[in-house]
Amino acid sequence: MEMQTTLGQPNVVSILFFFLFTLTTLYITYLAAKRTKTASEYYAAGRSITGFQNGLALAGDYMSAASFLGIAGLVALKGYDGLIYSIGFLVGWPIVMFLIAEQLRNLGKYTFADVVAYRLKQKPIRIASSFGSLATVLLYLIAQMVGAGSLIKLLFGLPYDLAVVLVGTIMIIYVLFGGMIATTWVQIIKACLLLGGATVLAIFTLVKFGFSFNELFGFISEKYGEKRLLPGGLVANPWDAISLGIALMFGTAGLPHILMRFYTVPDAKEARKSVFYATGFIGYFYILTFIIGFGSAAIVGENLIKSIEKGGNMAAPLLAEAVGGTIFLGFIAAVAFATILAVVAGLTLAGAGALSHDLYTNVIKKGRATEEEQVKVARLATLILGILAIFLGIAFKGQNVAFMVGLAFAIAASANFPSLLLSIFWKKFSTAGVVAGILTGVTLSVVLIILSPTVWVDIFKNPAPIFPWKNPALISMPASFIMAILVSLLTPEKEAQEKFEEEKVRTYLGVGIE
Repeated sequence: MEMQTTLGQPNVVSILFFFLFTLTTLYITYLAAKRTKTASEYYAAGRSITGFQNGLALAGDYMSAASFLGIAGLVALKGYDGLIYSIGFLVGWPIVMFLIAEQLRNLGKYTFADVVAYRLKQKPIRIASSFGSLATVLLYLIAQMVGAGSLIKLLFGLPYDLAVVLVGTIMIIYVLFGGMIATTWVQIIKACLLLGGATVLAIFTLVKFGFSFNELFGFISEKYGEKRLLPGGLVANPWDAISLGIALMFGTAGLPHILMRFYTVPDAKEARKSVFYATGFIGYFYILTFIIGFGSAAIVGENLIKSIEKGGNMAAPLLAEAVGGTIFLGFIAAVAFATILAVVAGLTLAGAGALSHDLYTNVIKKGRATEEEQVKVARLATLILGILAIFLGIAFKGQNVAFMVGLAFAIAASANFPSLLLSIFWKKFSTAGVVAGILTGVTLSVVLIILSPTVWVDIFKNPAPIFPWKNPALISMPASFIMAILVSLLTPEKEAQEKFEEEKVRTYLGVGIE
């Protein structure tokens, strides 16, 4: 017998939890606003966050609604293949830990462009890298805002447009007044809520099957057939699967809002520690999404999941209602909302950093802006980005936003990651090489996604795609590396090569870090 659901009607419990979370975090923002006077406090929380706190905040920043609602839904509807995303999102972290975290903390100030521009010409690099950053941030923001609108519409019974405005307004308040200090604590609270809520949901689910995975999978196999437990349900083309894996893996190491978090800790040791903790929290969480996804397929049923939302994004809330009643649904719904708010706050701060620190302070003012001026411009940039996010969220209403998250990761992997890696480890990297690499990565990933089945067929309704894969990273990332290397070899910079030794000392010993 199909279960009945109250989704789509206002849920008193979720509204109460939502207000409790919002009021708590706004109080934190009020306290943080008193401590946010300098640019370092606004962008980097005064470098006062410990490794453990930053690990939790990183996990909070990274475990987005796509992770919680999206992956659980994919596993529920597509079975085994939904785990490609879980694994892909997770395996990016060792790359961040061993290749980037320490170097980033030792070389940079507030944004990843600080690292890329360390020994090269500031102006062209700041412009190109903020282009890569803003493209990633905006695509990610649209996906989160559309997700927020749909979620609140279903959970609180509010109209979609009003829901998007509500999320946007609360997020603007966090970032505008509290900066990185408030954003960090919002993310820590959200990570604890999400890990706690997902753990309880997984336990309640396993109770139904006597804590036996054999019983759970036996039930799935009986209900949907053996195929649901085998690969190939979501990505049948092996090249497409590799391309998706590359985007998720290397994209993590190029996401501006994740890289920005490494400046909030006092030194490189704490930066490494924070990645270690974040990897543990995130890995544990993705194991839970796997139980929640298969549990939804078994207990809720595919038909009801699809009838509520065809993408399957409501699988986790539906499962919460099935195993814990309306009260538990209310709690999980509020947690999902907190998830979106925290990620949107982190994204907005990263976008504001690119606009104010990279473009205004270093390009327009050539590094001669006062602290007060920098904070003022950062707040203005936050306001502009927040309003833009609200408008884009409303404009993309009803669109399938999965390709936007994919595209954000593809751009991060193709534009940001190659230039970051080469600037840290390759002596002959030149300014023209950086610009060529970033522009190649951004342009190719955007063009190939437009020509792919996701946009060309699903959105433009053409009969066949021009580019056969849904994920462009396997082409766009190597192309970015090749262009960056070729152009660097054709345009050598003697001064930059000489400065590489000095950069190496700072990278490994942390001499002269802020």
